[in-house]
Amino acid sequence: MKREDPYLRLAMLARQEELLQFEFFNSDVALEIGLRLVRAAREARQAITVDITRHGQRLFYHAMNGTPPDHAHWIWRKSNLVKRTGHSSYHVHTQVTLGGGTIAAIATLDPREFAALGGAFPLTIRGSGVAGTITVAGLPGADDHALIVRVLRDYLRISETL
Repeated sequence: MKREDPYLRLAMLARQEELLQFEFFNSDVALEIGLRLVRAAREARQAITVDITRHGQRLFYHAMNGTPPDHAHWIWRKSNLVKRTGHSSYHVHTQVTLGGGTIAAIATLDPREFAALGGAFPLTIRGSGVAGTITVAGLPGADDHALIVRVLRDYLRISETL
């Protein structure tokens, strides 16, 4: 079994953040993205919770049947990390683990408030910067991240393999 190079993964995560940006983002776009995430999870017979927030305003939130209430806490912690760093939570996870550490090793980040796991992605407006977060909880972190990337890539019509 071939082991993935974490430095290549980090470069790929940076490329995703560069490409998966919006020209504009409003409540209608949030609804469409949120519904696509829920639909993709349903088709895969998975249960997730989705949160999309822009400038501190929750534009979409849905907890699928069978999801536990603590998903809300995981969403909050993963989203906090994106808001603090400007990078996806999986990007930060990869950076931290490359250094041999864990989120608890980042002195300025309280692990009760920040989660360096996959599943929160920066909602970036091209030319304006990070405006919010798109967050999924319910799958392993890498799978939460991959679901968001797959849906955004399709919505934004990005043909490059990410």
